[in-house]
Amino acid sequence: MSYSFVIEPLLFFEFDSEDEQIEKCKEWGLLSGKASRIKSFYYKGNGMNESVSVIGFVDKMTAVIEFENKKRHCIHPSFLKEMQASNYGQKNASRAEGEADAGTDTDDAVSSAEQAIEQAIVDISEPPEEALVPVQAAAPKASKPSAEEDKPKAKKGKAKLELPEEKVKMVATVQEFTTVPNHFSDNDDEVVIYEQVRILEPELELGAAWSSHSNTLKKLELAIGDTISFEAKVAAKKLTKHPVPYKINNPSKIQKSE
Repeated sequence: MSYSFVIEPLLFFEFDSEDEQIEKCKEWGLLSGKASRIKSFYYKGNGMNESVSVIGFVDKMTAVIEFENKKRHCIHPSFLKEMQASNYGQKNASRAEGEADAGTDTDDAVSSAEQAIEQAIVDISEPPEEALVPVQAAAPKASKPSAEEDKPKAKKGKAKLELPEEKVKMVATVQEFTTVPNHFSDNDDEVVIYEQVRILEPELELGAAWSSHSNTLKKLELAIGDTISFEAKVAAKKLTKHPVPYKINNPSKIQKSE
């Protein structure tokens, strides 16, 4: 099965819990207001009818879904909602009738419409910091550049760390308490920014990272400068409007150093 149509998110907010996933799906109209559990969703089009998971969002108009092969794709929530209708394929077949090219495939028509909508969506995603290349206006030169100057210059990029997929033991020092905007709530999200973050096994220095200021953390009454050890998963997920590249997910067994 080809997934050439996929528009992978560069950066997105992954749901931290099933409760958060359910609430977002209710806001998008993918679940009823009384729903208490998530249901299966289906991606229809491009010759497919495949079960997908809604795993997060780029912003309030862009959901992120994951296929069974772990491919991730940006999609407008209302477009995904339309796909859940039992007669979705029939509706698109009727739209395809009357095409000037009698050989046009229905799935091609769906794909074209989808690409037009989702191409606008992907422009919203903020590229990762290492992908940004400053554009400099070239000053006019009086003479022809030499052959050496004509050679393309290699771009220097930041080395990408290989992060473990499972929970690991970590140590971090509290650097700052702050908030970030939440487009789906009237209140901002409380977060903690850490410095001197490192994984103990295997030994790996991360530098800066962040996590939600959960009720579990609040019970510890942390202060700036406190060092804590814990077990957690870590992901390459930048904090909104802050130069912090990694997120600590669901820390447990937290201990504050005396």
